[in-house]
Amino acid sequence: MNVSDCLIQEAGAIRAAADKLNKEEIEGVLDLLNVCFENKSKLVVSGVGKSGIVARKIAATFSSIGIMSLYLSPLDALHGDLGIIDKNDICLLLSYSGETKEILEIIPHLKIRGTKTISLVGNKFSSLAKESDLVLEASIDREVCPLNLAPTASTAVAMAIGDSLAAVWMYRKGISQNDFAFNHPGGSLGKSLLLTVSDLMVPLRDLKPILIDSLLPDIISAITKDSIGCCLVKNPKKNNDFLGLITDGDLRRALQGRLFKDWDKLSAKDLMTSNPITINSNKLAIDALNLMENNDKKPVSILPVIGESGKTIGLLRLHDLVKAGLGK
Repeated sequence: MNVSDCLIQEAGAIRAAADKLNKEEIEGVLDLLNVCFENKSKLVVSGVGKSGIVARKIAATFSSIGIMSLYLSPLDALHGDLGIIDKNDICLLLSYSGETKEILEIIPHLKIRGTKTISLVGNKFSSLAKESDLVLEASIDREVCPLNLAPTASTAVAMAIGDSLAAVWMYRKGISQNDFAFNHPGGSLGKSLLLTVSDLMVPLRDLKPILIDSLLPDIISAITKDSIGCCLVKNPKKNNDFLGLITDGDLRRALQGRLFKDWDKLSAKDLMTSNPITINSNKLAIDALNLMENNDKKPVSILPVIGESGKTIGLLRLHDLVKAGLGK
C-alpha cells in the first residue's frame, strides 16, 4: 500500500457514491436549501467525532456561499443549545452508522419544532435515515485504513457530497463573484475579488511629474521622491496629460548603454517609455497583477492608472500589490 493507492481508493469511493445517490432526494435537499436561503433561515449541521469535523466544514462552506449555516454539537443541543433552532431552519445530520446515540436523541425535539431533517448516512436503512425527511446515502465498500476501522474513505465521501451540494446550489442560484466576495473580505481570496486598482494606486497628487526636457538630476530626484520608483513625463501643453513614464529600470538601462561623459546630456525624452501599458482605475487589482505579468510586451512593475475621464490619475506598482497580499 502507498499514498497513491489510498488516493485512488478514496477517489473510487467518491465515484461509487455518485451512483448511489437518489436523484429525487438530492432535488429535495436542493429545494430545502433554496427555501432556507429565501427565508433567511439557518442550515444547522451536526455530527459526532469525525462526522462532527466534516459537519463543521460543510457548515462553513454553506456560510461562505450565502446560506446562514452553523455547526451544532448534539451534546450541547440536548443541554440548551436547541434553542438556536427554529421551525423554518433545516438540520443536516451526519452519522455513518446512522445509529449515533447523541444524534438520534435530538430527533424527537426537532420533530416537535417542525424542523426539516436531512440525514447523511452510510446506511440508508438505519434508524436515523428512517426518522429523517430526506436521506443522502454515503456508503462505502471499505475504509482506506488497512484495519477498515479509521474513518477515511467514509469522511471523504461525506465531505464530497457536502461540497457538491454547495456547488450545485451556487450554480442554480447564480451566485456571482461579488456575492462570494461579500462573505470573503479577508485573506488573499477576498482581496482578489474586492480590491480595485483605485484602492491601491499612488494618486497623482503624490507624484512629481517632470517635463520632457528635464535632465538627469531632476529625473533621479523625481524617481526617488517618497520611494515611488518612477516618474511621469507631463505634456506641457495639456493639464493632467502625460507623454510617457520613466522607471528606475529605464534609468539603469539608459545609463548602462551610454558613456559616463554623455550622462549629463540625457533628458526625459531619451529615457521615457512613450506608450506604456495602462489600466483603468475600476479594474480589480488582481487583473492588474495579471496584466503586469502577462502582456504582449514584457513583464512590468508599474502601470499608469486611467480614470473615467481618460486621463492619468495615478500609478499602480507591483510593490503595492505584493504589500496588499496579492503578489506571489
